[in-house]
Amino acid sequence: MNLSAIGKQFVRFIRGFTKTTRLITLVLVASLLLSGCVKYDMGLSFDNSNSGELVQHIKLGERLTSFSGDPVYEWLNSIERRTRKLEGKTRRISREEIIVTIPFSNGQELQEKFNTFFNPANNPTYKASKGEIDSELPEIESNLRLFQNNLLLAVRNRLIYDLDLRSLSLISSDGNVLANANSILDLEFSLKTPWGAKSIATDENAIQPIKKVNQLVWKLKAGELNHIETVFWLPNLIGIGGLLIALLVWFGITLRYKFMSDPTAQLTPTTVGE
Repeated sequence: MNLSAIGKQFVRFIRGFTKTTRLITLVLVASLLLSGCVKYDMGLSFDNSNSGELVQHIKLGERLTSFSGDPVYEWLNSIERRTRKLEGKTRRISREEIIVTIPFSNGQELQEKFNTFFNPANNPTYKASKGEIDSELPEIESNLRLFQNNLLLAVRNRLIYDLDLRSLSLISSDGNVLANANSILDLEFSLKTPWGAKSIATDENAIQPIKKVNQLVWKLKAGELNHIETVFWLPNLIGIGGLLIALLVWFGITLRYKFMSDPTAQLTPTTVGE
């Protein structure tokens, strides 16, 4: 079969898709044929229970961007707009590479910012631009939940993250997978905490992480459901500070009563002429 015949078959195949599916199919096929790759690293970093940041590092293969053109660049631009609206910062290393940093001060703020970033249309208080809502890229269901129990000096955290990447699989009209999306997309999710974390497998879609120093790294599976569940502890600086203040007050009161009750501990005035 010559290249002309292959091209005609590919065009007929693409015409059977909707506009949204057509775009992602072109992107995935192009990246497969051109040996392109999309690298997406997403990480949560906690300093303590009241400080942390969401960091994303996105890098697109040059051959992929040259084939897909403006839609992919518009996607990166929409990421920059969403980051600014969530009080975050972006650093554009190149036209194809970007680093996003979104800070948070507590678990509730993390949950709200994370879910708003990936699902802006689901948050009524978030004013999304038309380009963010009407993006031609496929919808990805992302939901992060964080449950916290404050035990004075430390906070127990249980993080559950469900990510549906089935829309990123390359599917033909008869339902057969044409290519392995994991060979095209390099997706990671990481969690870094001061005292480390423990992964829990309570779901059939749970994926096992790679353990590093105070960090867990999950390789996400494109085209599948991904479930992440982990438990970790964080120092509670407010509780620790309150305890230190209470100890200082107690120590001060103890010294005061000691001097008041012990006459020998008081200074005896010196008489002039002695």
